[in-house]
Amino acid sequence: MAVLPIRIMGDPVLHAPASPVAEITDEIRQLVADMYDTMDAAPGVGLAAPQVGVGLRIYVYTYQDDDGAPWRGEIINPELWMRPMVPGDPDPDEESEGCLSFPGERFPLRRSDEVLVTGTDLEGARVEIRVDGWRARIMQHEFDHLDGILYIDRLDDGDWKTTQKIAKKRGWGRPGSAWMPGVDDLDA
Repeated sequence: MAVLPIRIMGDPVLHAPASPVAEITDEIRQLVADMYDTMDAAPGVGLAAPQVGVGLRIYVYTYQDDDGAPWRGEIINPELWMRPMVPGDPDPDEESEGCLSFPGERFPLRRSDEVLVTGTDLEGARVEIRVDGWRARIMQHEFDHLDGILYIDRLDDGDWKTTQKIAKKRGWGRPGSAWMPGVDDLDA
């Protein structure tokens, strides 16, 4: 298993729809194992294959609920259904999120509070996950990556402009931009 470089917002793989996984092979199993290692090293609560430069419809996730109970898994070829979002501005204290492909920053973003995700796991078994709250946010965020959408693409105009200034200052707008969890210091 290995920690992989995480692509930063300027990399084209992050802005293109990912392809379905045709068959679960040993290479796919190894990719998922490496994605878990990378997500844990970052540390993050989710990681999509495009974030490590692989344009396939796979993501991994991990989270602990308020009682400390672990929640962890992978979804291959997911489909997402969500309850309509409550209208209004996001609460910056309760609805801010970040992204390993735009590291070190957080911005408020309104998301649906409840989702249903279906797909398969590494054994080819059907997965069905119905979650709400932060777990629903994680599912939507990672699913967006599979459609070539970064969370910063969904921000309001003011925050989006701020992200563009940050990206320009840090040189993140070019293809091939990446960082290595556990090695690179991104507290710029």
